[in-house]
Amino acid sequence: MKELLVPVGSMESLKVAIFSGADAVYLGGKRFGARAFATNFDDTEMINAINLCHLYGVKIYVTVNTLIHESEMDEVIEYVKFLAINGVDAVIVQDIGLISLIHEVLPELDIHVSTQAHTTNESTLKFFESMGVSRVVMARETTIDEIDNMSTSLEIEAFIHGALCISYSGECLFSSILMNRSGNRGECAQICRLPFKLKCDNSFIKTDGDYLLSTKELNTSSNFKRIMDSNIYSLKIEGRMKSPEYVGCVTKLYRDLMDKYYNHEELVVNQEYLRDLNVIFNREYTRGFLFSANNKDLMNIKTSNHIGVNIGRVVDIDKKYITIDLDSSIHQGDGIRFMTSKEGMILNYLFDEKELLINEHGRGIVKVLNKCNVKKGELVNKTLDVNVLDKYRKVDPKKIEIKGKFIGHVGDAMMLVLTDGINEVRMSGCEVDKSINAPLTKDTIISKINKLNDTAYCLKELEVDIDNDIFVRVSEINELRRKCIAALNNMRIKQKNIEVKESNTRDFNKYDKGVHFNILVRNEEQLKYLLNRNVSLIVPDQKLYSKYKNYSNVYYRTDRVKESFMSERTSVSELGALFNNRDSFSEYYLNIANHYTINALSDYLKVPELSVELSDEEIYRIANYYDKSVNLEVFIYGRIELMLLKYCPLNLLVNKDSICHVCSNGRRYYLVDRNNYEYPLVHDKLEHVTHLLDNKITNKLNNLNDYIDHGINYFRIELLDETEDEIKDLLERIGLYE
Repeated sequence: MKELLVPVGSMESLKVAIFSGADAVYLGGKRFGARAFATNFDDTEMINAINLCHLYGVKIYVTVNTLIHESEMDEVIEYVKFLAINGVDAVIVQDIGLISLIHEVLPELDIHVSTQAHTTNESTLKFFESMGVSRVVMARETTIDEIDNMSTSLEIEAFIHGALCISYSGECLFSSILMNRSGNRGECAQICRLPFKLKCDNSFIKTDGDYLLSTKELNTSSNFKRIMDSNIYSLKIEGRMKSPEYVGCVTKLYRDLMDKYYNHEELVVNQEYLRDLNVIFNREYTRGFLFSANNKDLMNIKTSNHIGVNIGRVVDIDKKYITIDLDSSIHQGDGIRFMTSKEGMILNYLFDEKELLINEHGRGIVKVLNKCNVKKGELVNKTLDVNVLDKYRKVDPKKIEIKGKFIGHVGDAMMLVLTDGINEVRMSGCEVDKSINAPLTKDTIISKINKLNDTAYCLKELEVDIDNDIFVRVSEINELRRKCIAALNNMRIKQKNIEVKESNTRDFNKYDKGVHFNILVRNEEQLKYLLNRNVSLIVPDQKLYSKYKNYSNVYYRTDRVKESFMSERTSVSELGALFNNRDSFSEYYLNIANHYTINALSDYLKVPELSVELSDEEIYRIANYYDKSVNLEVFIYGRIELMLLKYCPLNLLVNKDSICHVCSNGRRYYLVDRNNYEYPLVHDKLEHVTHLLDNKITNKLNNLNDYIDHGINYFRIELLDETEDEIKDLLERIGLYE
C-alpha cells in the first residue's frame, strides 16, 4: 500500500496529522532543516514526537535537508546520531557529503533524498542507488509518465498537494544572492511571491498581473486514481509552515481518497473537505507539472496571497458601514478580503440589515464596520472561518483496537494478555482468592479492563476465563491493566539498537599544477575570440560544441535536466550526467559545500566547483582541509544564475501559451523588480528551460591572488553579452591576454 506523507511544523500539527489519517509525517528540528522559520521541534520535543508517532503506528522522517558547510559537519552528524538512536524512521537529506557520511556512520538508518537534490532523470536515480539511499523525492517538474518510465530499486516520493517552487528545487539562489537568505539553507525569503514587470529591450510589456513568478497551489485530487496506479510510493503533501487546520483538512481529503481506492470505491472528491480547504488556504489550484500543466494552468500572476472563497459583493458604503450582499454564511471572528482593494479584516463586529449586532448571518444583507478603503461592487472573499478552524483542530484522538484475555483461577495469579495484532503483552497480578460473599463477575472484569479513555487504545474483544466464585480487589485489576498498557506502549514505540560506525571516507586526490580558467560563452563570437587565448576550458552550448569540438579546450556542457552521455571533456551541471561521465568538471549547480561532498564525488569528478553561496571563509576551510593539494574551482566573474525554470514567462506573457517563438527573436528580456533591478532571462531552446540571471555581475577578480594562495587552482568565468573589448579587459586582469 502507498504512503500518505503529511507535513508538521508543531506538536499541535503533529497530533492533528496522526489523528486525521497520516501514514507518515515529516518535520524538522531546530537545526539543518529547509524550513528554518517554522516552529520546528527541539530535542525534547523531537523525542516526544518520535514516541507519539510510533505509538500510533505512524512513521516519522526528519528533515536534515540543507547544504552543510565545512564548519558544521561535526555538529550535524552528531545530530543525526541523536535522531537515529532515538528511533527516527528516516532522515531527509540534500547534501551529498552528508548522505555519504550518514551511510558510512549509520548504515542502518534510511536516507531519503530531498527534492532539493534536483532528481529529474533515471541516471540521477542510479547515482543515488549507488550511494545506498532508500528513497528519492522527485523534482516537482517531473511528470507522472516520466516517473513511471524510470527503472529504479528506490522508493519514489512525489508532491501531490501544496505550494510549488517556481524554480527547480535546489537550483534557486534568488533569495540567497539578493537577501543573503539561502533557500538551500532553509531561509528562503520567497522572492517568487513578489511583484515583477516584464521588459523587452527598453520597453515594458503589459501583463494581466504583477506576480509573474507566483504559482498556484498544487492539487492533484481530481487525478488521484492515476497517482494511485503509478510507481509513486509516497504521496507527499507540502506545508510544514501551514496551520494545524490546514494539515488536518488536507490529510482528511487525501486519506478519504486513498481509502476509497483500496475499498474499490469511486474516487469522488469529498466536496466538504475541498470547500473547507479553499477557505483555509488556496492561491487557486493547478495539477502541476506532474500532470503536464501548461504555463497558464500553473501560474496565478494576479495575486500571490491566499484568496479564500467568494461569499458576496459590496452593495453599499457609508461612513460607518460597508454593506455586503452575502451568497453564503459568515460568523463573528471570520476573516474577509475585498478583492479589488486587496484589503481585509477580522469580523469582530457583525451587524444585520437593521444595524443590530449579530453573531452570524446567512444569505442576504449584512453590514461590517467601514475600516477599509473599498469600492461599491467589488467581490468579497472569506479567508478565515472560525468554525472550519475548530473542525480540524479539535480532532478526536485515534484509537488503536486491541484484544485481550483475563484469566483468574483460585490459588493462581490472575493474568492479563493484551495484543494489538502484532505486539503481545502477558502479565501476572496478585493471587486469586475464593469469594466469601460477592464473587467477581465477568461484567465487572470487562468494565475495569475497558477503562481506556486516557490511553491510545480501545478494547475490541476480551475473553474472560475465571472460576465461578473468585475474589480479586478491583484496585489490583486496575493496576494490572495500567501495567499491561504501559508495557504495550513501550513495545510499540521501542526501536532497535542502531549501530554507529567510524567514518573511513577516502580523500579526493586529483590535482593539476598551475592556474586554470574555465569560461562559459553565450555566442559564437565570444567562443571564436577565446579559442587561441590560452583558456583551459571554453564551455559553449551544445550546438556550438558540435561545431568546435575538435578544439581540445572546448568542453561539452550537459543538460541541466535531461540525461547526458559523453565520454570526455565534460562540464557537468546535474548529478545524472555526473553519474554517466568520469573525470568531469562540475558546475556550481551541484551545490558542493564541504569536503565530504567532494570525496563522495571523487569517482566522477576531476575538478569540483564550489557552491557560489559559500563565503570565502568557508571556501578556505575546504581548501585548508586538503592542504592545497587538490583541484578546486570557484566562481569569480559573471551573472550568477538565480533560478532554473521549466515555466516559460515569455510563453505565458508574450506568446499567451501558444507555439513558442519569442525566445528566438534575438531580443533581450528581463524581469524587473520593485527596485527597478533588471534580471536577464536566458532561454535554452533545446532543453526548453529558462535561466533567470542576477541583475548584477559578481566580480571577484580582485580576490584571485588570495584564492591562489589558499590552493584554489581553477576559476570560473561566465559571460553573457560581453563584447570583445570587455573580454579583452577580463583576460588582461587575469593575465591571459597576449
